[in-house]
Amino acid sequence: MKFRSLLISFLFCFIAKSQLLSWAPEFITEPASTVEIICDANFGNAGIKNYTPSTDIYVHIGAITTASANNGDWKGSAFTWGTTNPLANAVSIGTNKWKYTITGGLRNFFNITNPSEKILKIAILFRTGSGTSVLRNTDGSDMFVPVYDNNFYTRIDNPFRKPTFNLGVETITKNVSDNITITSKASASSTIKLYFNNNLVSTTAAATQATSNTTIVVSGTQTIVSEANNGTTTVYDTVKFFVASPVNIAALPSGVKDGINYETDPTAVTLVLYAPGKSNITIIGDFNNWTETSPYQMNRTADGNYFWKRLAGLTSGVEYAYQYVIDGSLKVADYNCEKVLDPWNDQYISNTTYPSLKPYPTGLTSGIVSVLQTNKPVYTWQNTFTRPDKKNLIIYELLVRDFLNDKSYKTLKDSLNYLKNLGINAIELMPIAEFEGNSSWGYNPSYFFAADKAYGTDIALKEFIDECHKNGIAVILDIVLNHSFGSNPMVQMYWDAASGKPAANSPWFNVDAKHDFNVGYDFNHESQATKDFTNRVMRHWLTNYKVDGFRWDLSKGFTQTNSVGNIGLWGNYDAARIATWKRIYDTMQNISANSYCILEHFANNSEETDLANYGMLLWGNANHNFNQASMGFTSESDFGSALSTSRSWSNAHLIGYAESHDEERLMVKNISYGNVNGGYNIKDTVTALKRQEAVAAFLCMMPGPKMIWQMGELGYDYSINYCPNGTTSTNCRVDDKPIKWNYLNNTNRKNLYNVYSKLLRVRKIPAYNSSFTVSSVSASLSSAIKQISFGDANLRVVIVGNFGVSTTPSSVTFPFTGTWYDYLSNTSINVTSTSHGMLFQPGDYYVFTDKNVNAVLLNSNPNPTVSIVPEAVKDLKLSVGPNPINSNSIVNYELPTSGQVTLKMMDLNGKYITNLFSGFQSKGKQQINFNKTSARVNSLLNGIYLIQVELNGNKQITKVVIAK
Repeated sequence: MKFRSLLISFLFCFIAKSQLLSWAPEFITEPASTVEIICDANFGNAGIKNYTPSTDIYVHIGAITTASANNGDWKGSAFTWGTTNPLANAVSIGTNKWKYTITGGLRNFFNITNPSEKILKIAILFRTGSGTSVLRNTDGSDMFVPVYDNNFYTRIDNPFRKPTFNLGVETITKNVSDNITITSKASASSTIKLYFNNNLVSTTAAATQATSNTTIVVSGTQTIVSEANNGTTTVYDTVKFFVASPVNIAALPSGVKDGINYETDPTAVTLVLYAPGKSNITIIGDFNNWTETSPYQMNRTADGNYFWKRLAGLTSGVEYAYQYVIDGSLKVADYNCEKVLDPWNDQYISNTTYPSLKPYPTGLTSGIVSVLQTNKPVYTWQNTFTRPDKKNLIIYELLVRDFLNDKSYKTLKDSLNYLKNLGINAIELMPIAEFEGNSSWGYNPSYFFAADKAYGTDIALKEFIDECHKNGIAVILDIVLNHSFGSNPMVQMYWDAASGKPAANSPWFNVDAKHDFNVGYDFNHESQATKDFTNRVMRHWLTNYKVDGFRWDLSKGFTQTNSVGNIGLWGNYDAARIATWKRIYDTMQNISANSYCILEHFANNSEETDLANYGMLLWGNANHNFNQASMGFTSESDFGSALSTSRSWSNAHLIGYAESHDEERLMVKNISYGNVNGGYNIKDTVTALKRQEAVAAFLCMMPGPKMIWQMGELGYDYSINYCPNGTTSTNCRVDDKPIKWNYLNNTNRKNLYNVYSKLLRVRKIPAYNSSFTVSSVSASLSSAIKQISFGDANLRVVIVGNFGVSTTPSSVTFPFTGTWYDYLSNTSINVTSTSHGMLFQPGDYYVFTDKNVNAVLLNSNPNPTVSIVPEAVKDLKLSVGPNPINSNSIVNYELPTSGQVTLKMMDLNGKYITNLFSGFQSKGKQQINFNKTSARVNSLLNGIYLIQVELNGNKQITKVVIAK
């Protein structure tokens, strides 16, 4: 589990009470030779407050100009995030105070050379050198300092407005009878008059600053006006804020639930927010011009837990954006919503990916906003679906961002034939619930009911799921409910400003995480509020999107046992954690019977055994062991940990895998560190790919559910730490990775895909399903020659492979004598002894079955007792001349029809030697030059070999050739 976000640590601060930024001169103009900007983190917390060393604070700075498209369009940003450029270094001027000085004039500093382009604001953030902690506004928005021209201005500085200078009502916390201090400044000596709610409260002559104290006497919208007159010109500045009326106590209407409650009346909706302990909440949005007013104050239930409000007069089918203003000081989106608008990231989502995305209400509010829509279009599901047996799942783990160039659900739907032909029966999507930013692994969730718009619309996601079901493929969501981050309203609503942690009265989050591997803020899964929230999240995706289950990220973290500082304790048997997971599993089954509950657990085997016996599936990471084997090293190469039988489980509930999103790719290590023995070099890409075929033979055929990481079937060989600039660094772990569909044009990579496809095809034959869910497996995996034997009366399977780098004779143990079929080469051998001797070249691998599976597949008949068809269904007139072969030999054959052709060389045991050709050929006579001088063929020992032609996967013939 990893995440990507720049919003790793917010500096949560209630800026109505304090001023984070100050600057000199008071009214900055473009010609100003020197500008000083001071941040005072004493008024905030977390982030950079109390950060040491104090010398490690830097600015990220830019200009908002008349050429900027919006407040996110910074111009002249000279410094790179997360770097320590000395020119960006802020100077410590006291405890939690830093100053940054711009010299030489703003236009020169920001390199603004167009004389018609005017600077409107300085955009500035104060951050640590690494960029992991940053000073921002409460809602996560950037901070700005105004820049003026040489005209005359006045500005209200108290009550303090957060320095974004947006329009609209400010979030200033005041009540009736409270005193209020008003301070105004002018850019030149003038007479300053201050008005409060249309009443003149003070007049100051010949001054650049005026101050007055007054009292709030009524609730509702309060208006402060500063009027300044310099003798020739009168200018004004206005601040408005809202003072709540006494809250109305009322029971929840019958039948409503948490979140957005749509009615049969398409012009009305009831909003319900669980917010225990809050005093008053007001709704702002498109329906009231983003202004707090008394008619939009929410009702509160008598127990103080819920707030609710019925909104009427809406237009049917229209999207409305809205936010909650909580206790006058915090403005957040609805954590229950199914769609949000993001002022920072939506601008980068193309209209192709998300057509007609509602514009953000720029200039009316700040921060993320939620969306509601009455009479919303309803998706009509087209397909019913029977979920595959969880013991026989073949899961394809997929990150939409790194799988497709356009990163969209629509194209993913159009790509299903590729995955269906591969043979998988389940797709596991890495987290798609709304996460921070647009480019992410998704483990930084912020809105748990909303599908992230970076990949498309909710309808496009449902269409994808529906199409998967049509093709017999289950859809599993990777879901993140161990933690959340500062952009989540649930975190912001209960925040301890002094400690920089979730508050002790948070209904959902622990003040401190209970284990060392936690990121973000830790959910308390023994809290009833968290239980209820988790249940609602599960129901939403299982019913509204018809997903087939969840892969639960960091499931071992669902504990209240404090193991911080003791990693071993964290993995020990935890009865309370088991109870939590049994409760979640039971809830899932009540919502959607036979839905998959997959845990990324990695705990004590006794705990995992309990969970597996209860019906849950658990991840089985065998990456290191598979990689040791594929690299040609015997040490630690026993990958039996991918088998549930290795853990003495009575059920095949372990999802074994060689790669997942979290591990280095096998091919990367093969090419970088593979073993070498004379002419046999695993660092060679072709050889490394052949090693991956051997891995596939064991991984795909082992009993129990299995998982493949995307593009592993094509030998993806870009490091998990690959950087966009072509280097590698752990800092790039979660960055975008190259999308390499051109691999399909490479014969050796396509061969690997074909091996995966053929292997997985067996597991989809209904008559053989039980053979791959057996609880008894015979395995010998510690040496270079590795063997597995398993099955039942329906099908017996023996897998053997040489993962060493030397030619090795060995005995293969068969459960009984007789005819055994080499499935991958479609040949057979006569086993006269259960200890059958064979000679293995390095990298050789075989999948033997006691039934002719190819015959079953050829006839599309799931009945394994089908009669065996002749090996040569048509004379392809195959010949080789001259024979014995030499470098000038030619393979001739004639195709009765056009199609996909593979020409292979094998030994008499059916062991694959090399491909002579693979690709599309037209009907008629064909000639292939036999290149005996190639490294693979030239190494042939004198003897008899077979050449095989395969046409469209089912028409084939062999020919004896002699090498001398």
